Amino acid sequence: MNEPLPAAPARPRSRRPALWGALVALLVVAQSLLVYLTANYEKVRAQEQVEAAATAAAADVRQALSRQVQSLQALQWNDPAAAQWRAEAATLLHARRELMRVERRDEAMRVSEAVDSPYQGSVFGQIGREAMELETQIACAAALRLAAPAFSRSYFVPLGDGLGLEVMDLCIPLQRAGRPDGALTATLALGRLLEEAVGAEMARNHELSFVEGDGTRLARAGVRRGGGVFVAERIVDLPGLSLQLRVDSTRGTPSLIPNLAVALVLGLSLALAVVVGLLVRDVRRRAAAEARLAEALSFRKAMEDSLVIGLRARDLDGRITHVNPAFCEMVGFSEQELMGPSTPPYWPPELAAEYARRQSVRLGGLPMQPGRSAQEARAGFETIFMRRNGERFPVLIFEAPLVDGQGRHTGWMSSVLDVSAQRRVEELSRQQQERLQATARLATVGEMASLLSHELNQPLAAIASYAAGSLNLLEVGTQADDETLGMLRQAAQRIAEQAERAGRVIKSVHDFVRRREQAREAVRADVLFESVMPLVRLQARKSGTRIEVDLPDPPPRVVCDRTMVEQVLLNLTRNGIQAMETAAEPAQRVLTLKAQQTHPRWVSFSVIDRGPGIAPEVAARLFTPFFTTRSEGMGLGLSLCRTVIEQHGGALDFINLAGSGAGAGTEFRFTLPAEVERPARPADRAVETSG
Repeated sequence: MNEPLPAAPARPRSRRPALWGALVALLVVAQSLLVYLTANYEKVRAQEQVEAAATAAAADVRQALSRQVQSLQALQWNDPAAAQWRAEAATLLHARRELMRVERRDEAMRVSEAVDSPYQGSVFGQIGREAMELETQIACAAALRLAAPAFSRSYFVPLGDGLGLEVMDLCIPLQRAGRPDGALTATLALGRLLEEAVGAEMARNHELSFVEGDGTRLARAGVRRGGGVFVAERIVDLPGLSLQLRVDSTRGTPSLIPNLAVALVLGLSLALAVVVGLLVRDVRRRAAAEARLAEALSFRKAMEDSLVIGLRARDLDGRITHVNPAFCEMVGFSEQELMGPSTPPYWPPELAAEYARRQSVRLGGLPMQPGRSAQEARAGFETIFMRRNGERFPVLIFEAPLVDGQGRHTGWMSSVLDVSAQRRVEELSRQQQERLQATARLATVGEMASLLSHELNQPLAAIASYAAGSLNLLEVGTQADDETLGMLRQAAQRIAEQAERAGRVIKSVHDFVRRREQAREAVRADVLFESVMPLVRLQARKSGTRIEVDLPDPPPRVVCDRTMVEQVLLNLTRNGIQAMETAAEPAQRVLTLKAQQTHPRWVSFSVIDRGPGIAPEVAARLFTPFFTTRSEGMGLGLSLCRTVIEQHGGALDFINLAGSGAGAGTEFRFTLPAEVERPARPADRAVETSG
């Protein structure tokens, strides 16, 4: 007989409701936990703030008491007399409101001098000081035994208005020649100590008080009453005394914001509904972001490769971690060669040790500080690199810190500019400027050729006349008498004087025209004026101009390129003389040269004429190169003058003097750096007296 087949097992019930039930339960638990954590977080945060405030207040009290000790110790410096000590103690009491009384005691601890606070008056008006000496004597005994300041226990001092103060005494032992010499005591009010020690912000939000072990409040400050919910206590340990500081915040129990709870429930419910959609969307966005990132990296790589500026990245140890093709091309080394050694191959061997020292100082002295932006940390400097072929070339480097995604400083990024071409252009510009200045000097001499010929004709004619007279005297007879010899001697002397005069004229022109290397030296203002005066007088005689020099005694000294400044003076004086030739009567043609020290670092020079002044349309283009109002001029004089003065760090400008007629004219002013004062050496004095 066949047995029946066993029945098929029943299909298990779907577990989906259980999973949903578990998910709902987890959501409920999560919401409940979130509410609890939020409330607890607010409480913990408030308590931590009170704890931090209590720690800060205790530190402020200790610091304030430390300052009190230092101020009181300063009263005994140099062992002042009684009157001086009382005056200094009164000043200290006026500055420290928490100090009620300062006393100086002898070796027997008797009060020899005492000064009370000007704000409170005597705190021992109701009960004499002798009746409240116990705590003070105990503190002074401890201070003498330890040879260090000591504080007494606090005690209550009644006042006349029915109230009182909780005070404590500070005793500082005094010594003379290594032996005890009494003590200095100070009475401090605990309440005012709190008021003066803690900040105003803390006092507005907290009640601060000194309490005893059983909670009795000794003194208080800050708000009138705290909330009593968030309270912190700290022990202020002092020599001979421990004060218990209590800080009570005004905040009460944090309340749960209803809108926050509703927002949490709705947010979690919506999150459950859209989680799948968000996951899909997140995957699609992630793929799109990765594609954009790859494109951005390719773009940045192409942009970096196209730069002509070298880029170099270094870690905190100074090792190169990245370079771009422009940098490799600049120094002639490949990326692998640059990223290998700790000492870069582009450092010149003779400067490698100095560069290594500067790099360690720089990398160690420019840390990426919190809150410091990359713009603030960026620094630029110039140095010398070496190419593979050994050629040295100047570079300009700008560095900025490298910061990772977590805000950590990981190294430095440098932008390197090859400035060798710029230096060559600057050198070419300098040479052209020198040639232009030399051309201007030659042009000036060319314009003065007629004056030079007139000035040289006079001594040459006198030389010819004296020579002819001497020949005539020699033809009179072979035997010359004493009178004839005297006349010949006088004629020869006049010939020598006129020849020397002509030589001085030629030398002044030669000194002005000759080229030389620029060198700055310390020179007196009168020496500068005297150097150009022979050439200035040539043109002044022709136009009938009178030259006046206004100098203080002693004349100021400046540091300058003497030849260039002399050219500036000559150009300005020539312009002034030419301006007066057609606009002023001969009697009114006066050119004034003036120098005075207007600042410890600057000396002002002025060239003042009595010409017609400068018109506004001319003034706008006065210093423009090749601009001139004279048909025979080149238009380079004033432009070169301004360039020379600005190269010295000074400034050149002008003003039209007020008035008309004899009082009108123009004043050109420029400044030069004054010589730094230093003790005169014998050699300096010799030069000054011989100049």
